[in-house]
Amino acid sequence: MAQVSTLPRNEAGIETAIGILKQRFGDRLQTSAAIREQHGHTTTWIENQSPDAVVFPHSTEEVAEIVRTCAAHHVPIIPFGTGTSLEGHVNAPAGGLSVDLSQMNRILAVNAGDLDCVVQPGVTRDDLNTHLRDQGLFFPIDPGANASLGGMAATRASGTNAVRYGTMKDNVLSLEAVMPDGQIIRTGHRARKSSAGYDLTRLLIGAEGTLGIITEMTLRLQGIPEAISSARCSFPTVDAACQAVMMTIQYGIPVARIELLDEMSVKAANAYSGLNLPETPLLLLEFHGSDTGAAEQAETFGQIADEFGGTDFAATSTTEERNKLWQARHDMYWASLQLRPGARGISTDVCVPISRLAECVTAAQDQARELGLLAPIVGHVGDGNFHTLLLIDMDNANEVAAADGFVGWLNDLAISMEGTCTGEHGIGQGKRPYLVRELGAATSYMSAIKAALDPDNIMNPGKIL
Repeated sequence: MAQVSTLPRNEAGIETAIGILKQRFGDRLQTSAAIREQHGHTTTWIENQSPDAVVFPHSTEEVAEIVRTCAAHHVPIIPFGTGTSLEGHVNAPAGGLSVDLSQMNRILAVNAGDLDCVVQPGVTRDDLNTHLRDQGLFFPIDPGANASLGGMAATRASGTNAVRYGTMKDNVLSLEAVMPDGQIIRTGHRARKSSAGYDLTRLLIGAEGTLGIITEMTLRLQGIPEAISSARCSFPTVDAACQAVMMTIQYGIPVARIELLDEMSVKAANAYSGLNLPETPLLLLEFHGSDTGAAEQAETFGQIADEFGGTDFAATSTTEERNKLWQARHDMYWASLQLRPGARGISTDVCVPISRLAECVTAAQDQARELGLLAPIVGHVGDGNFHTLLLIDMDNANEVAAADGFVGWLNDLAISMEGTCTGEHGIGQGKRPYLVRELGAATSYMSAIKAALDPDNIMNPGKIL
């Protein structure tokens, strides 16, 4: 089981700060064991480390007040969105206060003519897209969970659309944030580009709450395409599917989504989502554009797939059929758990250059088999990113040790291929050992930035560095 360290606690400061904030926030500050445990919850195998209290602010000014109180008494602050992160981001290794931003969930403005909007951090991606639908707009970043947009920015989230629309770093124009001293800053405005000073927006995106708390975002929007076409194609091997992906990207086909499911994942999707797909490696794709353009893209991919032994190729523009396929993809975590009832699902991700993708995925499959691990693979393979879900009996010490070894081996393999130990899960607690291996001396400059902005280390301590 992944182990995490416990940091020194400031008992007196925590007690004082909670007392002050309880008087100010009343029932919006909770200390019950159940709520505290929920806010230390993590969807991976990392040990739950609960905060001492949870507070629910409604505005940026309230967040600033909370931070100033905690800063005055040197109390740790852990930002919380929906709790769907995978690497222990919301744990409280030094105790302290969880700041739950879920009630800051207003869509403040939609500027349809400029293709942007302003939202609070507790708005979820589904909420935003439901709100935008009747205006012909959508926000394209779609991690599997219905995560909060603040959490998605803090972890530099991605998803199935990243191959065309990029990740959170490409879709946030500016931020409002509360810094460790309680100061409220704005990193930019609504202009599409700026050369004004350091890029603080992207410094805070992906900082996982270690440099400040995001309280408002200006997001880039997209027009809903005139036509959307989806396709699926089965392949004899994962290597053949990955080679088809590489050729598709190199050929310049502007795919919006291109997802890989290995044979175990297809088996799980068939059983869980009521599909009837050949239980061999599968690619799911989506094409956006005009009616003619989307159809031509699907046809060209079909020709590429044929070169690599692709079979059972089918394309559809029917909304119901498309939604059924993509819902099955988003349900893969739950579907995979059915492959081994009672097992714990341990998800890890890496990302490599697409020219190394087939080699990396195949090596991961071989290593899992050698260790006797059940490990279905899915991936946002258009940008070289894939996920392995290890299905583990947590009461079997040998199996847990094998899984831990596999995760370390896979991270090191991706780094050796000039990739990264995480394409979208983030570092949190779980991947801290691999960050130095990946970036070396660059992490000392990260530490210097952290120390300069947060000298008392109160902002989500024990994460990233």
